[in-house]
Amino acid sequence: MTAAGYTVLGPEIVKQLHDPRRDFAYDVLVGLSERPKRLSSKYFYDDAGSAYFRRIMALPEYYPTACEEAILTRHADAIVAPALGAPLNLVDLGAGDGKKTMIVLDALRRAGADFVYVPIDISEGAMRELVAKVRASMPDVRVEGLVAEYTDGVHHLARAAGARANLVLFLGSNIGNFGRVAANAFLRRLWSALRPRDHVLVGFDLKKDIEVLLAAYNDRAGVTAAFNLNLLHRINRELGGDFDVSRFRHFGTYNVFSGAMESYLVSLEPQLVSIAALELSFAFDAWEPLHTEYSYKYLRSDIARLAAGTGFAIELELEDERGWFLDSLWRVRPTIEAPEPER
Repeated sequence: MTAAGYTVLGPEIVKQLHDPRRDFAYDVLVGLSERPKRLSSKYFYDDAGSAYFRRIMALPEYYPTACEEAILTRHADAIVAPALGAPLNLVDLGAGDGKKTMIVLDALRRAGADFVYVPIDISEGAMRELVAKVRASMPDVRVEGLVAEYTDGVHHLARAAGARANLVLFLGSNIGNFGRVAANAFLRRLWSALRPRDHVLVGFDLKKDIEVLLAAYNDRAGVTAAFNLNLLHRINRELGGDFDVSRFRHFGTYNVFSGAMESYLVSLEPQLVSIAALELSFAFDAWEPLHTEYSYKYLRSDIARLAAGTGFAIELELEDERGWFLDSLWRVRPTIEAPEPER
C-alpha cells in the first residue's frame, strides 16, 4: 500500500497485458463500427466524467442518491450486523465520492468492528479525493484503495485474501448498467471471488412512474447531457478524435418492454469524424443515434431470480419510503442453485 492510500492495479498485479488506452481505443473502434453505433458506459468515468456524476447525484430530479442515503441512514446497523464477528474488508465497488459509504463506515466504527476499507474505482482522480476525504473525517479508518475495474479489483482481493471476511457494497443502482445477461455474468464472477461467509449489498432502482424516470435522466440543468457528451470529449483528448460535440445532442428515453432507461447521443447533421489513434474516420447520418447507456429498473421478483441464479441468498431487503429504491443484502451460498423459472 502506498502513502497515497491506494494502489493502481497494473499488469504486474492483475497478471494481464492490460493497457487502458489500448482497450479504450479497441472498444471505440468496435462500437463505432457497429450498427447502431455504441460506446460503453464504463468509459463515462474518467476524472471529468466522475466530476459530472457527482453533480448529477446532487440534482433534484435524480432521486436514487437521496433514496439510498435514506435507506442507509435508517438501516446501516442492520446491514453491517451479519458481517460482524470476524476481521472484515468493506469492499466498495465504484466508490465515487464515498458519501453513502461513510454511513456504513460509521456503523462499523460504532460496532467496534475490526475492518479495512477497500474502495475500488476506475478513476484515479476520484480515488485520490475519496482517500483524502476518509482520512480527513475518519483518521482511525484504515484505507487500502484499488484503482481498477470492478472484477479486476475483486479478484485481486481474492488472491490476496487472508482471514478477513468481505462485505461488498455495490450501491447506486450500478447493477442497472448491466444488461440482464451481463448482470448475471458479473455477479457470478463476483460470487467466484468470494467465500460463503461473505456478504454483498446491492442497490436496485425499482420500476416506477415513467415520468419520474424520464426527468431523472433528462435534467433541466443539462448535467446528464454534459456527462454523456464527455465521452466524445474523452475520445478527442485521449485518442486524437475531432468530434464537434456541438453537433450532437443527448436523448434519454424509457423502453417499457426491456425495463431500461436508454441514453443516446444523436448526430444533428451528416458528418465525418476522424480518430487519429485508430487512423480511421466514421460517418454519421443526420439524426443517427449513438448508444451510450442502459440503466435497467427492477421488480422484486427480478431481484429474487437474480440472487438465486448467481449464488446468493437474500438476507435483508430495505426500501425507501416511496418504494422507489431497494438495497438488498445477500449472503454468499456455497454453490449456485438453479433459479426458479419465470412464470
